Amino acid sequence: MAITSANQLELLQTAEAVAREKMIDPELVVEAMEESLARAAKSRYGAELDIRVSIDRKTGKATFTRVRTVVEDDMIENDRAELNVADAKDYLDDPKVGDTIVDEVPPVEMGRIAAQSAKQVILQKVREAERDRQYEEFKDRVGTIINGQVKREEYGNVIVDIGRGEAILRRNEKIGRESYRPNDRIRVYIKDVRREVRGPQIFLSRTDPQFMAELFKMEVPEIYDGIIEIKAVARDPGSRAKIAVISHDGSIDPVGACVGMRGSRVQAVVNELQGEKIDIIPWNEDQPTFLVNALQPAEVSKVVLDEEAERIEVVVPEEQLSLAIGRRGQNVRLASQLTGLDIDIMTEEEESARRQAEFEVRTKLFMETLDLDEFFAQLLVSEGFTSLEEVAYVEVGELLVIDGVDDDTASELQARARDYLEAAAKKALETARELGAQDSLIEFEGLTPQMVEALAKDDVKTLEDFATCADWELAGGWTTVNGERSKDDGVLEPFDVSLEEAQKMVMTARIQLGWVDPADLASEEEAEDGAEETAEAEA
Repeated sequence: MAITSANQLELLQTAEAVAREKMIDPELVVEAMEESLARAAKSRYGAELDIRVSIDRKTGKATFTRVRTVVEDDMIENDRAELNVADAKDYLDDPKVGDTIVDEVPPVEMGRIAAQSAKQVILQKVREAERDRQYEEFKDRVGTIINGQVKREEYGNVIVDIGRGEAILRRNEKIGRESYRPNDRIRVYIKDVRREVRGPQIFLSRTDPQFMAELFKMEVPEIYDGIIEIKAVARDPGSRAKIAVISHDGSIDPVGACVGMRGSRVQAVVNELQGEKIDIIPWNEDQPTFLVNALQPAEVSKVVLDEEAERIEVVVPEEQLSLAIGRRGQNVRLASQLTGLDIDIMTEEEESARRQAEFEVRTKLFMETLDLDEFFAQLLVSEGFTSLEEVAYVEVGELLVIDGVDDDTASELQARARDYLEAAAKKALETARELGAQDSLIEFEGLTPQMVEALAKDDVKTLEDFATCADWELAGGWTTVNGERSKDDGVLEPFDVSLEEAQKMVMTARIQLGWVDPADLASEEEAEDGAEETAEAEA
């Protein structure tokens, strides 16, 4: 094929046709043609030459040029595409390093092999442009619902035609035992779009909790308009789900609006989810109240929240236990997902037994350490005293409210408690020194002798050792692996050291050792505060 006046205009017409068919920019097709013609010209004139082709966007005329670059004498690597300043004077009046010399060369005759190569270049460029267009189109649609048509099934995964491309619904993203045949219409949630070597990969889902949230948004106009907000969703796909909603308009009941007249709105979602039962729950800022709602239809007697551990204890009547837990633990598991808390469910009898055990342990503690009889020790526990420190350092007036306690008795109780604590501290300090604890750690503000002893037993014996500890190693914490939360025990956790207190102590130790500059720390805090203020202003 020769690039002559007879077929110059045909180049542009071909580019327009391809671009229209593939829905991409015609300019990309023309650039691909220029590259393919340049490659064919290099095979004719030599691969070492820098041959470039420019196609006129109006006439279709292709201009072939040879480009040479002016470089320093000792930098010439390709003498057919580069030349030095002295040789460049034959072409330019005042050549400088970096200048280019452009000469037009005759158009090439494209043989069968060259034409086939040019075709491959054009197809490759068009394919890349099509993939980029597809990625750009779908990357912003992540988190939305799309209708598609089933094309085929491969090893349990469903390939779905979504109009301008194909997407995959993996086996584990299907509800229950769903099966599809070619040409079936399907409604799916775009979970992820990734740019990969083989082109953009679009991953679909029907089990994602947000799929149900988007279905409600389609069925309930108040959610679409923002009057009702979906705060949390938890699903056991194909079986049961819980969704927490809140209304920003006091005159609109969020649960009623989502249910619809005679259940029409929620039933439409249930039908799409293959009969999945849905509990619609009013969201509440108060976590215990929200949890009581989330455990419906079970009735809850009592809730005890441990905010630091993100755990919550729920007490239910004996006859409500199986209902609260649900079949195979489904109800409590969904409630846990909905609230983001670990939930321990116990009956009233179990809770009473546990409280009685705690009462007996504390009674025994006061009997042994303060040399009290059982009755007096029980009085202290009944009044809410849980530790020797409380007895030793509480205001005397709080002891005087106990029946039979006068000023002398209160003073004696506090004296005994302080004597015991001082003796225990002395013994702990001696043990810590025997274990190798150094004065730098012993004298560090915020650490009691018992804490130093515990650290020394864990091989933390100097201030340097302490400064290298992570906050969770000291205060403990929780780790989530594959959706399961496990407890990390902290060295100082038995002393009720919080994560924030541990962070502060470790940072103080690092500052004392000169590892951290307080000025830098202040700058970071100011930057964080500024970022938070900006985020709040934008919100």
